[in-house]
Amino acid sequence: MLTGCAPNVPVMTQTTPTRDRTPTLISIRVITDDVPRLVSFYEQATGAPVQWATPDFAELRTPAGTLAIGSTRTVALFGAGSARPADNHTAIIEFLVEDVDAEYTRLQDVLGDVGGDFVNEPTTMPWGNRSLLFRDPDGNLVNYFTPVTPEAIATFGS
Repeated sequence: MLTGCAPNVPVMTQTTPTRDRTPTLISIRVITDDVPRLVSFYEQATGAPVQWATPDFAELRTPAGTLAIGSTRTVALFGAGSARPADNHTAIIEFLVEDVDAEYTRLQDVLGDVGGDFVNEPTTMPWGNRSLLFRDPDGNLVNYFTPVTPEAIATFGS
């Protein structure tokens, strides 16, 4: 039974759509069987507090967008079977960080405690970002990156 799981839509849509009718990306939603576990993971990994709307829905808000975390109990609101937890093999959740190497050092003490796993060590990519890939407890791929080349720095305004 779904009780109190409707997300707080006004909170999710604080950004005004552009006048040219281009859709505005507001959030990425991850569906999970264990909302408290993923909330704890992302709070520990990012150091930012997650805001709970209901026991079945929480949001990690950043200046660029929101990572929403929803319970499998909310899937029925969209259509039964429309999303499956821990079954993502295509998307990467990306966070711009000030110093990816410092984050790697910090996360070495955090990830094991909250159920995450490293995929690689910080690596400079051909497009100029230094990236660290790891997985959250549901297996979703997360990328922390820092622009390091002049072109990448210009792109992200660092």
